[in-house]
Amino acid sequence: MIPQTVTEWLEEETGIQLRPSTARSVSGGCINEAKLAEAEDGSLVFLKFNQRHQLPLFEAEKQSLDLLKATGAIRVPTPYCHAVIGDQAVFAMEGIHMANRSDPDSQEALAAALANLHQSISPSGEFGADFDNYIGATPQPNPWTGSWANFFTEHRLEYQFQLAESRCHKFSDARTLLDAVHSHLSSLDIAPSLLHGDLWGGNASFDDGGVPIFYDPAAYFGDREADVAFTHLFGGFGTGFYEAYRSKFPEVEPVRKTIYNLYHLLNHFNLFGGSYASQAESSIQQILATL
Repeated sequence: MIPQTVTEWLEEETGIQLRPSTARSVSGGCINEAKLAEAEDGSLVFLKFNQRHQLPLFEAEKQSLDLLKATGAIRVPTPYCHAVIGDQAVFAMEGIHMANRSDPDSQEALAAALANLHQSISPSGEFGADFDNYIGATPQPNPWTGSWANFFTEHRLEYQFQLAESRCHKFSDARTLLDAVHSHLSSLDIAPSLLHGDLWGGNASFDDGGVPIFYDPAAYFGDREADVAFTHLFGGFGTGFYEAYRSKFPEVEPVRKTIYNLYHLLNHFNLFGGSYASQAESSIQQILATL
């Protein structure tokens, strides 16, 4: 059941009248409680709940969704509003019936949508965003930076290494790794493409009509290869996805796939600990052996 205070807030903010009796629990990621409910007009509303001090997570997610939606390149759930209601932070957005599709046509459509998004280039020619956000529950700084090499080494890898040290874990050869990655990325001509930022199989699906849906973004302008690299880390998408994407852009170089996914391995270590430390160490050594 959805609290009456939430239904009243939503109607006041958006004019949407919820039918609380239709609410059912659905997946909201590993850090949120979520419910899907019908409105009086038959549309769906997706509601995320968290502790009140977590409202900045929802504020940042709305900014990311707004940024992606404004391009018209991909479909994302329309974000409505967020607030602290009672002792909870609440985020309301468009609800969508979603279903996984692995057939070649659907995978090609997914790739085409992502390629369209990656053709959205930062107006300033810089890397970053107008706002900071989160990768999972970890803050993700996005200061505008003229160099991708500077941005990625400082605000992605080095930031994660510093978080690890605050947990009393020091990764071997971290400084050497940062210097090597900076040198490698400095040698490339990289356009600041708009990225989903947290693109794995759990953050993309399809609506009833087969249109790709992207959600739970951590958007910023960066190297498009960073998005594609992460799709490989936890199972990957279908073969047709990669074939279709390669028709628009070149394949990601293996060493950069490892470099960009190191960021996510470090983040998973900082969030969950465990074997992610050894996976990150292995990636560091693999990168240093290649560069």
